[in-house]
Amino acid sequence: MEIDAHTGFCGVIGNPVEHSLSPAIHNAAFQQLQLNLVYLAFQVEAIGEAIKGLRALGGFRGASVTIPHKVSSIPYLDEVDPTARHIGAINTIVAKQGALVGYNTDAIGALRALRGGVGSLVGKRVALLGSGGAARAIAFALAGEPGLAGVTLLGVDASERARLAEDLRSKTPLAVDEAHLDEAALRQVLPAAQIVVHCTPIGMSPKVEGTCVPAPLLHAGLAVMDIVYNPRETQLLKDAQRAGCVTIPGLEMFLHQAAAQFELWTNQTAPVDVMRTVLESRFR
Repeated sequence: MEIDAHTGFCGVIGNPVEHSLSPAIHNAAFQQLQLNLVYLAFQVEAIGEAIKGLRALGGFRGASVTIPHKVSSIPYLDEVDPTARHIGAINTIVAKQGALVGYNTDAIGALRALRGGVGSLVGKRVALLGSGGAARAIAFALAGEPGLAGVTLLGVDASERARLAEDLRSKTPLAVDEAHLDEAALRQVLPAAQIVVHCTPIGMSPKVEGTCVPAPLLHAGLAVMDIVYNPRETQLLKDAQRAGCVTIPGLEMFLHQAAAQFELWTNQTAPVDVMRTVLESRFR
């Protein structure tokens, strides 16, 4: 599409943003549907001033929000979606009839990725490794799934893990257990689990040989999702494949959270295949 005086815009707000794959993904999607929109990258330090500026600009449709502004941006918004408020962080801003509304599509993206690999989550027990921001988003997403058997939180930060467990128990009907993330806990938890979701940075480039799950503890009855997407195939996923597990790479969650953003901004179904092609091309 040709950029003209009617072109609307979205963008990613963060610091740094040079590495972001979002402009390539979203611009390809806009072009595929012939939408008069562009997506830009904005390096932002003063988040309040940035949001104030966006309010003043005609054509602003929404933004992706990344580190370090996922929490600090919330006070500057008019509304926050209930799931995002429970999580305590947003990753998406949507301009709606003059108001700015915050969402967390990491939660939606994780669920879509899981369903794509596992199908129904009814009756499944999940071992969630980690208790930081990504784990919070995924835990609250899982809490909205009817019929889920329960979640065991395994994390190394005791206070962070306990806070997440308490938030889930007080705000949702989800059955929650928690323990310190170590080999002894994994030996106890994994035999009864059907799904493992890894939400720590272990295994991320450049330390690609790292994993917090010893390979012998993985078994063929598990589905394993790693939210780390660089490298595309982490050590955990390699070990899981060798053990006969269903594996769900981090690119799938990244893709589906972006697709959910696209749909919030445009009210149209995201061209997921086009977005996946662009994303995968960056990791060949």
